[in-house]
Amino acid sequence: MPELPEVETVRQGLNQVTLHQIIHGGDVLLDRTIAHPFSSAKFLAALQDTEIHEWQRRGKYLLAALVHAESDRPAGYLGVHLRMTGQLLWMAQTEPLPKHCRVRLFFPDQRELRFVDQRTFGQMWWVPPDRPIAEIMPGMAQLGPEPFSAEFSIAYLTQQLQGRKRPIKNALLDQALVAGIGNIYADESLFLSGIQPQTLSADLTLPQIECLHKNIRRVLQDSINARGTTFSDFRDVSGINGNYGGIAWVYDRKGQPCRVCTTPIERIKLAGRSAHFCPQCQGMGQAD
Repeated sequence: MPELPEVETVRQGLNQVTLHQIIHGGDVLLDRTIAHPFSSAKFLAALQDTEIHEWQRRGKYLLAALVHAESDRPAGYLGVHLRMTGQLLWMAQTEPLPKHCRVRLFFPDQRELRFVDQRTFGQMWWVPPDRPIAEIMPGMAQLGPEPFSAEFSIAYLTQQLQGRKRPIKNALLDQALVAGIGNIYADESLFLSGIQPQTLSADLTLPQIECLHKNIRRVLQDSINARGTTFSDFRDVSGINGNYGGIAWVYDRKGQPCRVCTTPIERIKLAGRSAHFCPQCQGMGQAD
């Protein structure tokens, strides 16, 4: 599933190519992709002749602020969640339609934004301008602070982890604790912090929490700089793979030598989720 760096990469790309572009129409090829309104025809009608003012990101959600093209009045939001395999691709309308294209939005100069989603778990919403976003997209109401925000402080993280008897790997996947982190960057952050993924949250010391807080931000920024991670489906708006996978410390590297100590990377299951780690480096201090 695309995580914060991948979604941020898509947001940046969309802001480069779609700002102030007018949606002239569209086509919904899979009705269940549209989460609101429940009619695909109403979804397309709501977007007709609106202009994209700005793309924003919240956790793993994308939000396009819309205005009416003729009056600049607010026209609500276009919301997108890529889920496991979703892609937003900016393409010429003359290019062949991908097999798993679910929604098309038409723009000037024969350009279009295609939502391609092989597994069909991705969703799109239109949020009316007079309705709270979280009312239409209820998952937004459950999100914790953004990792780069002031709210995600060492004091906050310490308070959230104290007394929690669940493994730290699973805690980091909780979107109510911190928004946008998934399997990849939880594993990477824990490696850089020298913490084994099965360590109980309540057992972390303050120095470990401080180190983890720093490395969450470090690994997310490193991946944003590399334009995200591609192990299977992720593409940016131009259809280009992310580069972080080639420099990952532990994620998806089971059996390969640790980049620090050459010990083979191990993989375990924690509450049904995989966790990759170096048994030598983690638990023995921070990796350089």
